[in-house]
Amino acid sequence: MSAAEAGGVFHRARGRTLDAFSSEKEREWKGPFYFIQGADPQFGLMKAWATGDCDNGGDEWEQEIRLAEQAVQAINKLNPKPKFFVLCGDLVHAMPGRPWRKEQTEDLQRVLRTVDSDIPLVLVSGNHDVGNVPTPETIAEFQRTWGDDYFSFWVGGVLFLVLNSQFLYDASRCPALKQEHDHWLDQQLRTAGQRACRHAVVFQHIPLFLQSIGEDDDYFNLTKSVRKEMADKFVEAGIKAVFSGHYHRNAGGTYRNLDMVVSSAIGCQLGTDTHGLRVVVVTAEKIIHRYYSLDELSEKGIEDDLMDLLKEN
Repeated sequence: MSAAEAGGVFHRARGRTLDAFSSEKEREWKGPFYFIQGADPQFGLMKAWATGDCDNGGDEWEQEIRLAEQAVQAINKLNPKPKFFVLCGDLVHAMPGRPWRKEQTEDLQRVLRTVDSDIPLVLVSGNHDVGNVPTPETIAEFQRTWGDDYFSFWVGGVLFLVLNSQFLYDASRCPALKQEHDHWLDQQLRTAGQRACRHAVVFQHIPLFLQSIGEDDDYFNLTKSVRKEMADKFVEAGIKAVFSGHYHRNAGGTYRNLDMVVSSAIGCQLGTDTHGLRVVVVTAEKIIHRYYSLDELSEKGIEDDLMDLLKEN
């Protein structure tokens, strides 16, 4: 199934922006709002992880389908509606060119088509989406299937930047694309640095760090040199928070007033957290976030203290 056949919802990120929002109308602060962050539905990982064959396994994903459906149903029930729903990468488990990728993609698209049409879907590329070492071909496949692999958009006076963190991880097979990404990012950070926005927020798949800026290099974070360079760039530009996934556990920390938020997965859990989603409330002064299990969000919705923040002027 092509993106166009999927109903067009996956083609919203084009021209390095999101056509669900009119940038001119959205550049002004209109009061508090909230959005939902999810990560790693990763259809196929639960079977692969259970069998200990993450490279070749993953031929079943019924449980992930049910979890993704529960996540969408929980989001659709929320009142007021979130401004958008962002998925921070690893949409499916099968890497580019691997068995079951097409089937996993079609099943996820089928589930995501049921997201309320009034809730724009923001899709972030992860390592399983474009490959651990992306190529021009894997990037082009992602763009055909899901839309741009990096872009920016405005909502209510807040600038949101969606990055392709694989360019920060290993761009050895697509250096020209990384150069274009870095040039674009520098332009976006200049806009943020001019303080033309109420807040600026980054979405990417791989976290800068899991707990602290000086932690050891790991599969689940960016290398020390890259993370420090990026974090300093973000701080100087006034970025308030970076939201990511990849770790399949909740984690995060703070560096020079930059909040690094690592959200656990909708799908396979690698720690003790529950399948869940993060509610993020944006007020005039700060960004407040809380992780909910899918059951909690489905049965009880958002807690009153967060809802009260939306009533502030």
